[in-house]
Amino acid sequence: MARPKRCKRLKWLRLVLAVGAATGLAAAYRFALRYRERVGLPRRSPVETSPADFELDFEEVAIPAGDHALAGWFIPAPATPAPRRRRLVAATQTAGGARSTAAAHATAETAALVAKAGVPIDRRPAIAVVHGWESNRGRTFAHVRYLHAAGFHCLVFDVRGHGDNPPETLPINVPEFADDTAAAARWLATRPEVSAVGVLGHSLGGAGAIVAASREPEIAAVVSMSAPADLVRMTLKTFQMAEMQIPEPVATPLAWFTAAILLVPRRHSVEEASAVAAAALYRGPLLLVHGAQDHGVPVEHMDLIARAATAKRDQNDAPVETLVLPDFGHRWLYEDADCRRRVAAFFARWLGGGLSPETAGDRAAAVMVERPPDPVYSFGALAAKTPPANRTIDLD
Repeated sequence: MARPKRCKRLKWLRLVLAVGAATGLAAAYRFALRYRERVGLPRRSPVETSPADFELDFEEVAIPAGDHALAGWFIPAPATPAPRRRRLVAATQTAGGARSTAAAHATAETAALVAKAGVPIDRRPAIAVVHGWESNRGRTFAHVRYLHAAGFHCLVFDVRGHGDNPPETLPINVPEFADDTAAAARWLATRPEVSAVGVLGHSLGGAGAIVAASREPEIAAVVSMSAPADLVRMTLKTFQMAEMQIPEPVATPLAWFTAAILLVPRRHSVEEASAVAAAALYRGPLLLVHGAQDHGVPVEHMDLIARAATAKRDQNDAPVETLVLPDFGHRWLYEDADCRRRVAAFFARWLGGGLSPETAGDRAAAVMVERPPDPVYSFGALAAKTPPANRTIDLD
């Protein structure tokens, strides 16, 4: 009689465990769906600045990116040749702050005329600047100003669902930032005045830059600032920042499951959203910059990316460089003159151009840059917060 009773108890135990597992999985799925609804789409912020505000020549462009186009501006390097160089400034703008259609195409038409006339074009490297989550191209001009002074063409654009692009209905994350960055790099490579393409990205834009470079050969050098190592760690951090009391044995598997559900609508895997996984594949020049006081994406994320990037490189591969700024948080790293110097010198070293790395770095460091004005938009998983007056801020 003992054996039948024991078998019966085991059956009940298995049933209880199965019901418990199913209930837990259903609860996790509901949680992940709610998380996706809350953080899957960015709150779009208006583009309130243009290159004309900084007296920069520019061309308004639409970058083809698969089934959509990305709003952007191409800012030519200072020495862009033309038969008669014209400054395209606020006089050519419309009342809404955007340039007229004729002015928007002036730079491209001039380049075409120069090429048709057989006049040599002074080809220069170009840098695509990628904004972060819930930001837009108008908030990247601090980078543009010092890179422009260092002799580079610059391209700023809105990632899908951001800025002047139409709203999206499917979630946006690192894979979408990467796809749009790769499209921007390919577009730059077709320009007659562009000799090589580099990418500078911040936060999710920094992670997207690494992922894009791991599969897009047109990207010859990458600077990644404040990038999260992977979506699982980022999701786990949002749990902590939202002060959710989840035991560690549950939190990490739940973060992985939540990240996977977030990526399901666009059929991406967790690995495809990982800067660490992409860094292990990328063999080109890489500079990682991070603030030691970053509480949203801790500096340990940079260490993980750097270790992955160097693990399989040999002496024939380009080096991986890191720069930690002790007094900075997640944003505004460009306010540090040494950061500007290192970034400009890095691109000049690996992409070439008209200036030596030392001269490019000195010119970039000498530029007085300013952070963009408020409003500042926080990470969608958290309630909106007004940032402190100092440099430390959790997320973009």
